[in-house]
Amino acid sequence: MEDILEEESGEEEVLGSSLTMEKVAAAKQYIENHYRAQMKNIQERKERRWILERKLAASDVPKEEQINLIKDLERKETEFMRLKRHRICVDDFELLTIIGRGAFGEVRLCREKKSGNIYAMKKLKKSEMLKRGQVEHVRAERNLLAEVASHCIVKLYYSFQDAEYLYLIMEYLPGGDVMTLLMREDTLSENVAKFYIAQSVLAIESIHKHNYIHRDIKPDNLLLDKNGHMKLSDFGLCKPLDCRTLPAIHENKTMDDENMTEPMDIDGCFPDADDKSSWRSPREQLQHWQMNRRKLAFSTVGTPDYIAPEVLLKKGYGMECDWWSLGAIMYEMLVGYPPFYSDDPITTCRKIVNWRNQLRFPEDARLSPEAKDLIYRLLCDVEHRLGTGGAHEIKVHPWFKDIVWDKLYEMEAAFKPEVNGELDTQNFMKFDELDPPAQARTGSGSSRKMLTTKDLSFVGYTYKNFDAVKALHGESRAGYSTKRTTEDSEMQMLTSSGDPMLP
Repeated sequence: MEDILEEESGEEEVLGSSLTMEKVAAAKQYIENHYRAQMKNIQERKERRWILERKLAASDVPKEEQINLIKDLERKETEFMRLKRHRICVDDFELLTIIGRGAFGEVRLCREKKSGNIYAMKKLKKSEMLKRGQVEHVRAERNLLAEVASHCIVKLYYSFQDAEYLYLIMEYLPGGDVMTLLMREDTLSENVAKFYIAQSVLAIESIHKHNYIHRDIKPDNLLLDKNGHMKLSDFGLCKPLDCRTLPAIHENKTMDDENMTEPMDIDGCFPDADDKSSWRSPREQLQHWQMNRRKLAFSTVGTPDYIAPEVLLKKGYGMECDWWSLGAIMYEMLVGYPPFYSDDPITTCRKIVNWRNQLRFPEDARLSPEAKDLIYRLLCDVEHRLGTGGAHEIKVHPWFKDIVWDKLYEMEAAFKPEVNGELDTQNFMKFDELDPPAQARTGSGSSRKMLTTKDLSFVGYTYKNFDAVKALHGESRAGYSTKRTTEDSEMQMLTSSGDPMLP
């Protein structure tokens, strides 16, 4: 009996020791992240001051106004420090309409109670992230949004966590996504497609400069603001394609029409498809894609239509895979459906890895030679793919000859979405409430007294953007005088160091 008790006591000591070590590791990581962030904040504060002083020195702003602008910056820096000490939690926001849902969580419209500003709140369940091995993905997404300062990318204002969920508070883009646009328009003219492909090039280039690969470029993740300008995001809440469940895919195995037997008519909408033909008429192909695209995008399997062959073949891949995805989107914009479409994901994957035999244009597709050439040079092997040597390879392609790249976000957008007010969600899908919005979650952010072992994977997730201070003092709610509002506007322009339009 004593031996049993001693053995149980030993197991408890080992277990206790293991838990203690995990908590020590979590605390160590938390402290390191905290002081690293402190040093970074000090450096960023110095840079904002230096940038403002440099801009003022090169401007014609009177001396008195320069002094006021510097004081305004100092005031906002003080408010930012106060904001960073505030323990942001879900209770700081009024939860509104759901605009996206997937396997890991949801995206919903929300209103910040203090400022009244409208944001998009992305909420991810921690246990699902851990169970599905998505910790690195969600951490990379948070880091990308926090580090990449570009108006081609959706802006992150806050990130925080509580015991059950991770939260990303981002700008709300009410124009919907490019997939919704394509569903409404069927196809786009080359001029309209060129505008959005060009803005996509700038967005992808901005993340590549920070050594990030998006890996999930698709129409769902290209969002439109109220003016119709496009920003890159990652609302990939549907389960990504799990390549481990696919049978072996061989790059050099040919796929002749005779052995193509994918179930293209599982919905029974085309009764004359008994011949198992893999290539419908363009009109039938378009109709079938329109009926299935939303179902495929939000299915438990996901859609592989935009995935590069090197990703599917697990040969190792780099930033070039994003340019393949862009080529597939360009094809869809101009033709009406993706280049390797099938309602069977396995067949789509096989078509992609055998792209040499499968890439073709419908005979009645009225594409310019330049458009076809660009698609061919994006949907090809890595060694010959445009963009492998940098985005400039794509920018100088003849199809973009009339694009003024540094003015692209200043010009009128090719398509202006209908938006009626800041709470308008008509450009997004409708989602029913599964459970009432859960307010009053305690223990959010740094207010937790002790990190649990589950939180070890998400240490350092909390983030606050300096622009959140500006958002707290927006023109409509600030209560400042007209002169003060003008100065705030000028200072925002002068201190926007992340703006790619600035030298």
